[in-house]
Amino acid sequence: MTFRKALCIAAELASVSMAASAADWSDTSISYRYGNKFSEPGIDKDISKDIIGLTHVDGFKYGSNFFNVDILISDQNDPQANGTSGAQEIYVVYANQLHFTKVTGKTLDLGVIKDFAWSTGFDLNSKNTEFAPKVRKFITGPVIKFGFPFGWADLGLMYYKEKNHNGIVGTNVNFDATYRIAAAWGFNFAAGPVPLELNGFFNYTGEKGKDGFGTDTKPETWTNIFLMVDVGQMAGLGKHTLLVGPGYEYVKNKFGSSPPTSGTKTSTAMIKGEWHF
Repeated sequence: MTFRKALCIAAELASVSMAASAADWSDTSISYRYGNKFSEPGIDKDISKDIIGLTHVDGFKYGSNFFNVDILISDQNDPQANGTSGAQEIYVVYANQLHFTKVTGKTLDLGVIKDFAWSTGFDLNSKNTEFAPKVRKFITGPVIKFGFPFGWADLGLMYYKEKNHNGIVGTNVNFDATYRIAAAWGFNFAAGPVPLELNGFFNYTGEKGKDGFGTDTKPETWTNIFLMVDVGQMAGLGKHTLLVGPGYEYVKNKFGSSPPTSGTKTSTAMIKGEWHF
C-alpha cells in the first residue's frame, strides 16, 4: 500500500467515524506535535519528527468510538527508501467500546469504577522506508472505566494480534498472538488561574514470537504523557478549544526489538498544540 493510498483510506475512515457522530456527544481536533529525540530500530541517531494528527471521539447509544490518524514526517536521520530526505508515515488507530451500563440499561455503584466495557479496534500504518512496514493490528478485550470528579481513566487487558511487513528481507510477518495491558486517562485541574489537562496513554505489549529477521521479540513498553494549558479558555474562546503544552514519550523495546539492535529505546520531550472544533 502506497503512502498516498494509505492517506486516502485514512480520510475515508475519518469521514465514516465523524458521520457516526450522529451521537450523544462528539469531539474532533487537529493537532501538531514535535520532538527531536525519537528513535527507530536499526538507526543509531536521534530523529526529529513533525507529527500532524486528526482525532475524533464520540459517544453513542451503546458505547463510544475513538479514531486517530497521525502523519509523521521524519528528518534525514530516518530516510525514505532510495533517498536521503526524511521518511513519511501514516498511522491510523480505531477503537470501539461497548459499555455495560448502556447495553444493559443497568447502573453500577462501585465507587470510582463507573462502568465496564468491551473494546475492539485496529491499527494500520504505511511508511516509505526500505523496511516498508505495513502494520495490521487487531486488539480486543475488557476495560474497566474509572470516573473521578477531576477526570477519567481506562484500564484494559487486551488480546493482541499483529501482522507486518519486513521490506529488508522481503517477507510478511504473522506474529504470535499475545496480550496488551492498556491504560488511558484525562484529568482536569488548575494551577491558580491556569486551567490544565493531563492526558496520555500507557501500553505494555507481551512478547509476540519471532520478527522478520528470525529474532525473538521482547515485551514493549510505550507511553505518552501531555500537560496541556487550556489557552482557549484563558483567552475567552471557550473551554477545551485551544490547548498547548509539553509532553514526553518513552518507549522500551520498540516494536519488540531490543539491544544490541540500536534505536529500540525512545526518551523524548515534545511540544503539542491542538484545536478542537
